[in-house]
Amino acid sequence: FHQTITPDFLSLLRFNHPKMPYHCCPAQIGPSVLDCDMASLASEAKKALAAGAKYLHLDVMDGHFVPTISFGPYVIQCLRNHVPDCHFDCHMMTSEPEKWVEAVAKAKATGDKGSQISYTFHYEATEPRGITQEVIDKIKANGMKVGLTISPDTPVEAILKYADQIDVALIMTVYPGKGGQSFIEHCMSKVRAIRAAYPNLDIEVDGGVKPQTIDMAAEAGANLIVSGSGVYKAKDMAENISIMQRSVEKLGNGKNDDELTPIRSDKE
Repeated sequence: FHQTITPDFLSLLRFNHPKMPYHCCPAQIGPSVLDCDMASLASEAKKALAAGAKYLHLDVMDGHFVPTISFGPYVIQCLRNHVPDCHFDCHMMTSEPEKWVEAVAKAKATGDKGSQISYTFHYEATEPRGITQEVIDKIKANGMKVGLTISPDTPVEAILKYADQIDVALIMTVYPGKGGQSFIEHCMSKVRAIRAAYPNLDIEVDGGVKPQTIDMAAEAGANLIVSGSGVYKAKDMAENISIMQRSVEKLGNGKNDDELTPIRSDKE
């Protein structure tokens, strides 16, 4: 099910902040491992999961689409050996995401839980070459969930064009590959537009999200929350994760206070 979104309605969402209806998409916090001690990636991943994280956000950077080089499919495959059941959210900040689909798919989990991996690529890397549909089809053929993401300057219509075919819509709330940026609030109009059109679609936000900014994302309708420094640089990792989880549950899912995830602490 989805609702048709008119240009007039998109304009309303850009310049106003209407209260969004509650949705039923589960609240999940996914730490971005780029902010952890990369020399101890496996133990850092386990630490975040023990603190309440529901999945891991893995940023693959090729030094072309963004200036930074991070890690590639082999590291993801190695990490899978240490965290066999966790969902891997692979964010491909690469100029040619079509080249890495098969290699990343090798990190799929096995067993009853299914693939446990999503492959999220940038519209800006494929649409100018006319291969966005081809990449979507290739990801599905390799048994992974499909994620499509747009940078802050790309209009939401780019996501809406393919929303019927994807599992995750990722809205970047900072510019990819540039450190030290603050959460870009006006990107929340894109989240509102997608949530209004696709009430049951997983919507993810990435960039500058932490306890101080989570309410804006939760109110707009995001349910998958990527947080790097908000988790790995926190004084209390479990507390920050639970605060962000509770925000989405309350402002996005409409849960009462007594239904929210309890506040946790690393001391527990």
